[in-house]
Amino acid sequence: MSEQTKLFEPQGKPTNIPLAERVRPQSLDDIVGQEKLLADGSVLHRMFDSGRWSSMILWGPPGSGKTTLARLIEKVADLRFIAFSAVLVSIKDVRAVMKEAEYELHSRNRATILFIDEIHRFNKSQQDAFLHYVESGAIVLVGATTENPSFEVIPALLSRCHVLVLERLADDEIERILSRAIERAGIERVFADGAMSFLAMQSGGDARKALNNLELLLATTQGDVTVEVIKGALNRQSLFYDKKGEEHYNLISALHKSLRGSDAQAGLYWLARMLESGEDPLYIVRRLMRFASEDIGLADPQALTQAVAAQQAVHFLGMPEANIALAQLVVYLATAPKSNALYTGYKQAADDAKRTSHLGVPLHIRNAPTKLMKKLDYGKDYAYDHEFDQHYHYQKRFPDKMNEQVYYEPSQFGFEREVRKRLDWWAKLRLQQEEELDK
Repeated sequence: MSEQTKLFEPQGKPTNIPLAERVRPQSLDDIVGQEKLLADGSVLHRMFDSGRWSSMILWGPPGSGKTTLARLIEKVADLRFIAFSAVLVSIKDVRAVMKEAEYELHSRNRATILFIDEIHRFNKSQQDAFLHYVESGAIVLVGATTENPSFEVIPALLSRCHVLVLERLADDEIERILSRAIERAGIERVFADGAMSFLAMQSGGDARKALNNLELLLATTQGDVTVEVIKGALNRQSLFYDKKGEEHYNLISALHKSLRGSDAQAGLYWLARMLESGEDPLYIVRRLMRFASEDIGLADPQALTQAVAAQQAVHFLGMPEANIALAQLVVYLATAPKSNALYTGYKQAADDAKRTSHLGVPLHIRNAPTKLMKKLDYGKDYAYDHEFDQHYHYQKRFPDKMNEQVYYEPSQFGFEREVRKRLDWWAKLRLQQEEELDK
């Protein structure tokens, strides 16, 4: 313990330590939330109980307790402990420490715990540098990330680590953290009914943000704390959203699936979550245009027209004026009849196209703009449909060595009922033509 590198601890005795640091948990029992991760018998709890440490990735949203857990590991582990932030150091600095760790292993038979905050900031080739030292046992890697490690940590490294998931803290858990901070810091301010709950809600499940907000509130206001006082002190709530991270994809998925489920109310909610957090409206409308074809298609041909109109409104108006145009589109798509017949039909056609791309176009449906092509029978025996009754004449239009296929099967919903009637009509004409040829 005495030989640990206490990089978490500031030098000297500063007097302006933030509240979030002053009330940080000092033991596992002190942690609020994360019951599943810290339950008796869990992987992490067994490590704390046994003192036998394995490499791990701590994955969770901001303010969920990743750094707190790392500090607790530093506090109890009987190993050399070194901490870095991937934002502040280069991989060269980390390599130097890992070589020291390897010397420590060979000379004293003792591993080094290496904590890397925001490990996803190291690119995948840089992460390769950890592999040898993790495999040799020289380092026990503890990485912390807000990003999905499935995408941000190389598979070889991920397979050598336990992935420990921290959940976003609930509002009532944030409220408990705030109440405890007030008690431990000796803060003597009266909170009116509902004020503490309202303050907790402003954090978006981020304990650090909640404590920073509390500290700002206490420093800039006097007297009893009410909801109105909090609103004035914090000015504007900052919504939790990461336009490049996993939450970006989670929210667009929620919007897409709400519309697919014809839930206009949930669709409006997820749209507002994205727009009010600063998401690019063009990204949203691109996804909605895709939805109009993938999940509605010809069940309502106007869906794509509505999506294109919304895209034009976003271009012409910009934000925030275009938000109602997007809301109009979301409600239209949610309440439109649904069909994925075009989506599944095209997918099957694409699979066949890849498998049969070597098959040529039948000669009779090839164009023949030159004499040579006509001489080679391009376009020979082609039947011009408009010259026949009903402007229809059956000919095989698939490759000669490929059987005809049915890819598009219209649903019974919306305009596709009419499309079905048309397809059935042409099928009837084809049957009549075949019967006449058989006579």
